[in-house]
Amino acid sequence: MGCRCDTKTGLIVGAVLAGVAALLGAILIPVGNMIIESTVKKETVLEQGTTAYETWTSVETPVYRQFWIYNVQNPWEVVQEGAKPIVQEKGPYTYRTRYLMKENITANSNNTVSFSLPSGAIFEPGLSVGSEQDVMVIINIAVAAAYSLIPQGLHFILNTMINNSGVSLFQNRTVHELLWGYTDPTIGSVIGVFYPYNDTYDGPYNVFSGKDDISKVALIDRWRGHASLPFWDDNYCDMINGSDASSFPPFVDKKKTLYFFSSDICRSVMGEFTGSVDLKGIEVYRYMLPKMTLAAPTVNPDNMCYCKDPVLTLNCTVAGVLDISSCRDGTPILISLPHFLHGSPELVEALVGLNPNEDHHSTFLDVEPITGFTLNFAKRLQVNIMYGPSKVIEILQKVQNNTIIPILWLNETATLDDATADRLKGELFSRVEMLEAVQISLMVIGVVLCVAFGVAACVVKRKSRNSLA
Repeated sequence: MGCRCDTKTGLIVGAVLAGVAALLGAILIPVGNMIIESTVKKETVLEQGTTAYETWTSVETPVYRQFWIYNVQNPWEVVQEGAKPIVQEKGPYTYRTRYLMKENITANSNNTVSFSLPSGAIFEPGLSVGSEQDVMVIINIAVAAAYSLIPQGLHFILNTMINNSGVSLFQNRTVHELLWGYTDPTIGSVIGVFYPYNDTYDGPYNVFSGKDDISKVALIDRWRGHASLPFWDDNYCDMINGSDASSFPPFVDKKKTLYFFSSDICRSVMGEFTGSVDLKGIEVYRYMLPKMTLAAPTVNPDNMCYCKDPVLTLNCTVAGVLDISSCRDGTPILISLPHFLHGSPELVEALVGLNPNEDHHSTFLDVEPITGFTLNFAKRLQVNIMYGPSKVIEILQKVQNNTIIPILWLNETATLDDATADRLKGELFSRVEMLEAVQISLMVIGVVLCVAFGVAACVVKRKSRNSLA
């Protein structure tokens, strides 16, 4: 009898202890989540000594800009016969950018951090299809720009300038000249798609450090000293929303859109969650620009304030292009996605050789949801300009219609390297996984043992009753 009693007592005690273990595992879930949340909040503040600050100031991860140039195949036929331009992209011509440290980093009293981004580009021959001296047939940027800028009543002056300089609607230029500048014979000034670039700065930026409110970390407070943009003359379009896309506040909710500002296009845009992706063993959320971003104002009324020139945008009915002349000193440059992805059909139909493709030409961000760090991205943009018919300008007399012609498209990209991936997995995610494993193990073992001890106690009790009978 004493033995059975001891056995029953031991089984009951074991069941109680197992229950306690299961309860402890359940209790550890909110406690563990609090520990994780506290650690992440501490390490994502933008101040010296945190993981976020080290990542934010580092230039170890290479950022590349790849360029594809649109080489015009039939320049004579376009000018003399009014033919559609036949374009053939050639690239990539690759440059390393963002290899220079942020400058003038200053912690401010209002829990913001200010800095400037120096610009620089180093040609990478091993990642390019040719040299910077490769010659392309491209649109004459000065002629096309002057066509839009000079009133039609003064086109005779432009025609005289064109004839005196001996230029045409198209020109031969090296890749280096096109990108970084050349002296144009018509206007006598330096022109280049990205001129000036080296030794210039983007910013200054003021971003929230997150020290007082982690939900605002990395969000832009001011750009060039202003809380809104001076380009669009509209409160909505001039808003500076979100971050610069390099990082976002932690604990990303995939049900919500992410906002970010791009100085390249002089406006804020949004990214929508499209799915989860495995990046070197780390789960990231992929965000892409929605089609409505560059929709025609007639389809998306929010875009009406971006329509500054009804001639360039055909009375604001064209989808897929953004006129950024107001932030480029009046130069009539239009930005789009490569190959006019998501643009109006007439944009593609006006030329021969364009093939928009979602996989190759869309912009995306891969964001790690716990930290809010962007671990992989591809920013893809196309630079375009318009030319049109003129009764006065001789080289434009036979062209048929206003044509938005692409000059080049770029892919700015960076991705998480193996060393950083291993460090993130070792310093953060392994701790999270270990804590989760402990929680689950305690609960599962506790529940299993509790049930086992309970069943055993019942068996012993039944045997004890049978022996008394």
